Amino acid sequence: MALPEYLADVTEAAIRARMLGRVPSDVDKSEGSMIWDALSPAAFELYGASIWAQEVLRRGFASTTFGPYLDLRCEERGISRRPAVKATGLVTFAGAADSAIPKGTLVATPADALTASPSVEFETTEAAVIGESGTAVVPVAAVEAGLSGNVAVGAINVLVHAVAGVTGVTNAAAISGGSEAESDEALLARYLVKVRQPGTSGNKADYLQWALEVPGVGGALVEPLWNGPGTVKVHLLDTEKRAPSVEVVDAVQAYIAPAAGVGEGKAPIGADVTVAAAVEVPIDISVDLTLASGASLSEVQALFEAGVKEYLKQLAFADSLVRTSRIAAILLDLSPIVDYANLKVNGGESNVEMQLGQVAVLGTVSLHVG
Repeated sequence: MALPEYLADVTEAAIRARMLGRVPSDVDKSEGSMIWDALSPAAFELYGASIWAQEVLRRGFASTTFGPYLDLRCEERGISRRPAVKATGLVTFAGAADSAIPKGTLVATPADALTASPSVEFETTEAAVIGESGTAVVPVAAVEAGLSGNVAVGAINVLVHAVAGVTGVTNAAAISGGSEAESDEALLARYLVKVRQPGTSGNKADYLQWALEVPGVGGALVEPLWNGPGTVKVHLLDTEKRAPSVEVVDAVQAYIAPAAGVGEGKAPIGADVTVAAAVEVPIDISVDLTLASGASLSEVQALFEAGVKEYLKQLAFADSLVRTSRIAAILLDLSPIVDYANLKVNGGESNVEMQLGQVAVLGTVSLHVG
């Protein structure tokens, strides 16, 4: 940020020098003199005041502010930071038939002492009874909102408190949908969209802003007239730039248009709005590698996958082409890789194009050491 002239190149020494310049020349102004010592504390305080003046400027503009100050700036435009979202899913309880499972029953993942990963707790959101089959499938939500609640298949296997007749618990599918509170970067992006592309009477900018206001949404794409006059389709991404959960899609649908054409949500009367999750397209990669001496294939695979995931996040709803050349660049940017050959992306050597509403996600990665 450009500073005004009176705040540029301000130092304690420069302030003191200006102050000493206003003292008569026949007065001793050398370091350690009475006047030098008297003016030095004031120069130091004035220097501190100039630093805070710079901070006031920085916190006053959307592009340079942060945290609660950014919240205040955004609230001037009716924009609020999206809160963290709890992960949700289903768990299966096993035990004796007719055993009751109260709403609010706590289950968890085990803590991992090796990686210092804490246990993640979930609570049932409905009461249930184990049937004659000896099992009951019950919806759960993470106790704490955030990404920590997104856990893999089979991760939940701990009953926090004993439940009469229940012998075990597991999750047959991943628990998903959890997201952190909106970052400063994402909040600023929404603010700039609203300021630079103001919505008016249900235009594309309006639908984009409405979708992004719902917690758990990390990106949106608006397709006008997708199924004829009066129809609008809103494609969604979650905060990890992947297809969002059904709960997030339903929340956006209810917020924008819970019923077609009647204007009960944000959408104007007459608009037939369909909200849908982005369609994930797996990007499968295979390549032959020459590794540096002592390099570990597992380490290289982890680094490469992380790099490709970050690249695909940048493309989501922003660029329709997954470029083979960019994937090759990620390979060569890794110091353990000396060279590569036979790079195939989805079985070919050409770029992979995403269609409207599709998002590229990392699929199978096959690295072969030659």
